[in-house]
Amino acid sequence: MRPFDYQQAPDATAAVATVARRPGAMFLGGGTNLVDLMKLGVATPELLVDVSRLPLDTVAELPDGRVRIGAAVPNSDLAAHPLILQRYPVLSQALLSGASGQLRNLATTGGNLLQRTRCPYFQDASLPCNKREPGSGCPARGGYSRNHAILGASDSCVAVHPSDMAVALAALDATVVILGPGGERTLPLTELHRLPGAEPERDTVLAHGELVTAVDLPPGSHRRSAYRKVRDRASFAFALVSVAAVVELADDGGTIAGVRIALGGVAHKPWRAERAEELLRGAQPTETNFGRAAAAELDAAVALAGNAFKIPLAANAMVAVLRDLTGRGGNG
Repeated sequence: MRPFDYQQAPDATAAVATVARRPGAMFLGGGTNLVDLMKLGVATPELLVDVSRLPLDTVAELPDGRVRIGAAVPNSDLAAHPLILQRYPVLSQALLSGASGQLRNLATTGGNLLQRTRCPYFQDASLPCNKREPGSGCPARGGYSRNHAILGASDSCVAVHPSDMAVALAALDATVVILGPGGERTLPLTELHRLPGAEPERDTVLAHGELVTAVDLPPGSHRRSAYRKVRDRASFAFALVSVAAVVELADDGGTIAGVRIALGGVAHKPWRAERAEELLRGAQPTETNFGRAAAAELDAAVALAGNAFKIPLAANAMVAVLRDLTGRGGNG
């Protein structure tokens, strides 16, 4: 690990100003991802600005009914918070499916959103990787690709975003609160992360020095929601495929009034299944309709040599979650 300077931020504005004026500076939250990358020689910051002690560690209901999650709230605290358990069970389920209890005690909301990919080629500094060194190549395209993207990838990168929490937040239509040198702005969570295109080194649309300070959840109850994660082992494994869904049935239960679906483990960002949502709105909640919607969403999927199984796996997972949430999985 290379030497680096360390500062504890007195407040969020000072933290942003410090990082913005130092090209080699980075924010430090729980450190569960960044410290690993520093040990591997993948991340080499000149300065770490510690934001973990800032007063951003609360979950509170706002006057308009939104729930604001501070960026420093630990994943374990967020998963167990009464407001989250009562109104947004999909988020609690996603958090509890990630990492281990020890890591969830340290990992923060902001850090979870901004974690880097777990692609083995990215994490090995001795190998070429466009995300780590633009223009050096993407050996995953012709190499080990079991965990890699089937949607939204490019010739430059086929890595996937590893967060479980971010997938649930995408399905919830969450909003991210960002503080930068020019002040505060908000952004739909679905617009925070980006597809790789020709610039895979850019995971998000954040400018250098911008700090995520909070995540806002929409008002109301989203109890008919769930998260399902398919992985190689029962714990401490990243998703091969995951599905977060929020469903609203019409008053008579005969049709789907509203639905939001996000997929994890399949793309460079949490993948909002907009095509499937479009087909399901107003449709009857049947297994046939669920299958058609899933197939339509995955029609654009492109498999590599080692991950073709992800396409039917993602389709089956989507159908299973929708069937469980509606309780109406007949073949009609």
